[in-house]
Amino acid sequence: MKIVFLDRATLGDSSLAPLERLGELTVYDDTAGEVEVVERCKGADVIICNKTKITASVMEALPGLRLICIAATGMNNVDLKCAAQKNIAVRNVAAYSTDSVAQVTFALLLSLMHSAAYFDAYVKGGAYAQSKLFTHYGRSFCELAGKRFGIIGMGNIGKRVAAIAEAFGAHVAYYSTSGQNLAAPYLRLPLNELLKTSDVASIHAPLNRSTYNLIDYPQLRQMKPTAYLVNVGRGKIVNEAALARALNENLIAGAALDVFEHEPINPDNPLLSVSNPEKLMLSPHIGWLSVEARRRLVEKVAENCRLP
Repeated sequence: MKIVFLDRATLGDSSLAPLERLGELTVYDDTAGEVEVVERCKGADVIICNKTKITASVMEALPGLRLICIAATGMNNVDLKCAAQKNIAVRNVAAYSTDSVAQVTFALLLSLMHSAAYFDAYVKGGAYAQSKLFTHYGRSFCELAGKRFGIIGMGNIGKRVAAIAEAFGAHVAYYSTSGQNLAAPYLRLPLNELLKTSDVASIHAPLNRSTYNLIDYPQLRQMKPTAYLVNVGRGKIVNEAALARALNENLIAGAALDVFEHEPINPDNPLLSVSNPEKLMLSPHIGWLSVEARRRLVEKVAENCRLP
């Protein structure tokens, strides 16, 4: 079996040993454009990719292609309609990063809520050593216990986040973006009511027609001025210009984002120039990439590489 991995760099230093045992594996760090994809995949039975686009034109030029394995959950980089017409199987990997994303969700949220960077700088900068008090009242924070923790998208990750929020003593409510998840015993609410009543609104939904720009300026205006927004789902679920405006107008207490409309982030992204950057916690789409999650991902991709 001839396997070509087109964008190995997306997995960092993860071992590819499970893939190497399957057959003849050719690996490229990254591949740009249809011409390069076709050239590198001539004669391949299986293509593995994370972000590289596999278009209809690519599939037309590779008559021997039998399987496309996506080293991720999202499948928007592959023309699924064309693949089905050509009987090319397409397999993705789900539920490999649940624990990793849930952990990063709270790492971002708690760092923001607790002004972690501010207090760290206060000590390391020498101000604490000069203080007459054993503590410092420069910033205050509230507990999650007793607060409403709203979850947008109650899939595997949303459920794990809900369980952790409950461990903190928060009261969980949720909005189902698909209208199909009935995740009792949690309170299910319409989006507007969830936003109006939640102290934290945390996004764990996929990007599709119903979630694109789901959180725009009118929705942000509904939130409490003491509330926090977290997005570890997909960048285009939140209108970034609207969020920057809401932060500048102090409509919400803060926001934490691990995903963006364009990745890497555009240098002119309005979030990079908000008037009070301490209200914003940003990370470069790291939610999925714990060591353990990447190991599981490679193992599941190897399982998916069985030819149909």
